[in-house]
Amino acid sequence: MREILITDVSLRDGIQSLLATRVRTEDLLPALEVLDKCGFWSLEVWGGATFDVCLRFLKEDPWERLRKFKETAKNTKLEMLLRGQNVVGYRHYADDVVEEFVKRAYDNGIEVFRIFDALNDTRNMRKSIEVAKKVGAIVKGVLSYTISPVHTVEYYVGIARELVDMGIDIISIKDQAGLLSPKVAYDLVSALKSEFPDYPVHLHTQTTADLAEMAQLKGIEAGADMIDTAFYSLSCQTSHPAGETMIYVLKEFGYEVKVDSQLYKKAGDIFREIRQKYKKFDVLPPYPDVGVLIHQIPGGMITNFINQLREQNLEDKLEEVLEEVTRVREDLGYPPLVTPTSQIVGTQAFMNVLHGERYKVVTKETKDYVKGLYGRPPAPIKEEVLKKILGDEKPIYDTRPADLLEPELEKAREEAKEAGARSEEDVLSYVLFPVVAKEFFEWREKVEKGEVPSVPMEEVEEEPCSEKAPVEFNITVHGEQYHVQIAGRGEETAGGKTFFIRLDGRLEEVVLQPIREVEVSESGYELSEGAPVAPKRPKPRDVGDVTSPISGKVVNIKVNVGQQVREGDVLLVVEAMKMENEIHSPIDGVVEEILVQVGESVNPDEVLVRIKQTKG
Repeated sequence: MREILITDVSLRDGIQSLLATRVRTEDLLPALEVLDKCGFWSLEVWGGATFDVCLRFLKEDPWERLRKFKETAKNTKLEMLLRGQNVVGYRHYADDVVEEFVKRAYDNGIEVFRIFDALNDTRNMRKSIEVAKKVGAIVKGVLSYTISPVHTVEYYVGIARELVDMGIDIISIKDQAGLLSPKVAYDLVSALKSEFPDYPVHLHTQTTADLAEMAQLKGIEAGADMIDTAFYSLSCQTSHPAGETMIYVLKEFGYEVKVDSQLYKKAGDIFREIRQKYKKFDVLPPYPDVGVLIHQIPGGMITNFINQLREQNLEDKLEEVLEEVTRVREDLGYPPLVTPTSQIVGTQAFMNVLHGERYKVVTKETKDYVKGLYGRPPAPIKEEVLKKILGDEKPIYDTRPADLLEPELEKAREEAKEAGARSEEDVLSYVLFPVVAKEFFEWREKVEKGEVPSVPMEEVEEEPCSEKAPVEFNITVHGEQYHVQIAGRGEETAGGKTFFIRLDGRLEEVVLQPIREVEVSESGYELSEGAPVAPKRPKPRDVGDVTSPISGKVVNIKVNVGQQVREGDVLLVVEAMKMENEIHSPIDGVVEEILVQVGESVNPDEVLVRIKQTKG
């Protein structure tokens, strides 16, 4: 009787696929405690988008989450999804960052690293595999599965051969978009087991198009040793097969599965109730997305994609953008749509639709991808696209991208500490996400000083309110959507009226003055006793008034007032939809005014920089 090993992915890929990763640690721990007793080979609970979302949206320390998970799960190996040289971010990081991150992840509780590269460029996986093996971890070397003229069974066997030579322990097939058919699953696993009989083969398949259960069965029939599942209340749609169901079926076929199905269902029961708390992000239809067989956007991205389009007030453009995704992917050499290439292709498709002209505005990441800074594309990029994006610049596909990067960890350490980093883990968070981590550090300090309440409203026994008036609604501010609940009103003070609100789950106390008319300076700043206190940016009027093509957050300003610039020079960088968009000067001139600061949110109809045109 052959044993099939199972990894549960509910608390990482389940929440990422169905709930935009927005679930708080406190709501994951009860289910984890039960999952730890079920008998799984491992539990995938960290990595992927969870690191970014913890800092950016949940205001949680991802390292502290991992430590809590390790304290709770005493019986089962903890696993993470690592993006190779991208770590858990959206660009390539220097080797010293990769090395330190893997070591710290292992020290804080990760025993299994599932390592992939979005382009299946194994050069981008080498360093993380090497370090993970050195510290004593188990490594799953990943084949990122997709469908295209170049992605054949023979192609994947070749990638597996390179990974085996690097010292991986397990060959892992990653079907992030749910595209793996039963026939290809059988053929691919058969070929891998024939070529590498001594290596376990692992199947990670998502249920987006309802192929996953059939693919798992045929893969196991062909010799696969391990599969990923989720408990029933976080399964199906764009997630994974329900583990309770798969265990039942596998046992009927005579396979041995050492997972307690009743306990597994109990974990699912716990989360069934918790899922109701996150209905804001539970936006997917209850039927399969067969369109994924065309657009190929993975489950972990589609919920975020819908939310991001909604934040831009462009949800009605979803179908048009999905169609453009297919065209952009072909243009760029058929990259598998998995982080970060899914974001690169998706955001570029969005830009093409938004501006009504293909590649009129190109994100920094798209340009870097075309240049070869993410690795070697699976197929040649279309020549006309290459020319339009790079001009006369030549790509560097024969160079390992990380070899072009200077060590960055030591250089960033002092800057990170100035921003509020207190530990080596904090420094890594800062290096990976500088603006987001700095905001988190500042918020953490305010909580510790008692300036911002950190206790969720449902844990407060009695609100200090003289009048209760529950009101609940969504608001959009600078392209970002927030869920607001007014809990009540407190005492009136000299500064104004006190209100208690819950903003995206966090209890806040605010003091408000009545609405009043304000004086606004010519620069668009509200004046209070002659001092600018709150930016109200003007609308563009002149050719030198520079705006952003998309709502987002300023993450870098490249120029200073008085600086001479040429048409096309990069003025600032705006992050939107997880991608960095370079904002260029429309004319030759001098920087006359900068109306934004790093960390501020911006809209397309606001002037960010004013350029005074140079007379020719």
